[in-house]
Amino acid sequence: MTNTAAPPTSTPPAPATESVAVVKRTSPVARIFENYALLILTAAVFLFFTFYPPSSAAFPTINNLNVILGSQAVVATIAIAALFPLISGYFDFSLGATAAMAQVLCAGFMANSGWPIWAAIIVPILIAGVVGVLNGFLVTRLHMSPFVTTLGMAMLLSGVTLWYTGGQTIISGIDPAITRFGSTRFIGLPVVVYIVLALAIVAWYFFTHTPYGRSLYAIGSNAASARLVGVRVDRNVWWSFIVAAVIAGGAGVMQLARMGSATASGGNELLFPALAAVFLGATAITPGFFNVVGTIIGAIFVSISVSGLTLSGASGWAANVFNGLALLVAVGLSTYLGRRKRRG
Repeated sequence: MTNTAAPPTSTPPAPATESVAVVKRTSPVARIFENYALLILTAAVFLFFTFYPPSSAAFPTINNLNVILGSQAVVATIAIAALFPLISGYFDFSLGATAAMAQVLCAGFMANSGWPIWAAIIVPILIAGVVGVLNGFLVTRLHMSPFVTTLGMAMLLSGVTLWYTGGQTIISGIDPAITRFGSTRFIGLPVVVYIVLALAIVAWYFFTHTPYGRSLYAIGSNAASARLVGVRVDRNVWWSFIVAAVIAGGAGVMQLARMGSATASGGNELLFPALAAVFLGATAITPGFFNVVGTIIGAIFVSISVSGLTLSGASGWAANVFNGLALLVAVGLSTYLGRRKRRG
C-alpha cells in the first residue's frame, strides 16, 4: 500500500511558543513555492529546450507542441487511471498492459474479424473492465498483495496480447475513421487533448466533491479508521481497480487512434511515464498527496523533457533513463512530503 493518499486537512493555529522552523515552513511564500515548484520547473525546462542550440530549431514549433500534447494525452489518461487505486493506497501495475491489450484487441477486431468500429471500441474497454474486476477480487477478497497481483496480471496480459498478435504489428485493416479521429484538431490542438482535459475535470470533481472520492482518500490515509466510521473499504477499493482498468482500456483505444497501428509491446512505455507523472504530481499543488492537477502537470513535464532530450540528439535509451530517474525522485519526494504533512 502507498502512503501518499489523504488530502490535507485544516489544523488549528499553532501556539505562539511554536518554533521558528514551523513558522518558516508555513510562510505564504514558502508554501506557494512548494505548491507550484513543479509548474515552475516545467516552464524552466520548456524555456531551456527552446533556447538550447541543438533543440531550438524544432522544439518550440507548433508541430512539436502538438506532438507533445498528443503523446501526453495517452500518458495522462493512464496517470489519471492510476490515481484511483493509488489514492486508496494500492498500486496497479497492470494498467499499461491493459491499455496495450485494448489497443491490440480494438485493432484486431477491425482488421482480422471485420467488426464495426463501435463494437471494436466498446468490447476491448469492457474486457479491460473485467481485468479490473479480477484485480479487485484478488486484492480485496483473497487479500493478495496488490503489487504481486497487478504485476502478475500485467505479465499475463502481455503474454496473451503477444499471442493474439503473433508478435506482429497490426497496421492494415484498421478502420480509417478511428485514425482520422486521432489526427483531428480543434482550435489547433489534437482532439484527444480535450478528451483528457474533460476526463481530468471529471476526476478532479469526483475526488474532491463526491462521498466516494473522499472515501478513497480516507481509505488511503487509514483504512482501519475508515472502516470504523462506516466506509465500505473492500467494495470501494474493488471499484477503484475497475474504474482504473476501464480508463486504461480507453487510453489504449486512444493510442490506436493516434498511432494508426497496434503492437503488443507498448505497455511499459505507457505505464512508467504515467507513474512518474502521478508521483511528480504528488509534489505539486497539494504536496505529499496524489491529486489530479499535479498529475496533469507531471505528465506535461515528462513529455516536454523527453521531447527536448530527443530533439537534442540524445540516444534512444535517454528517455528510459529519464523516466526511471523521474519516477525514483518523484516517489522519494512525494513520500517525504506526505510524511512531513502528517507530522505537521
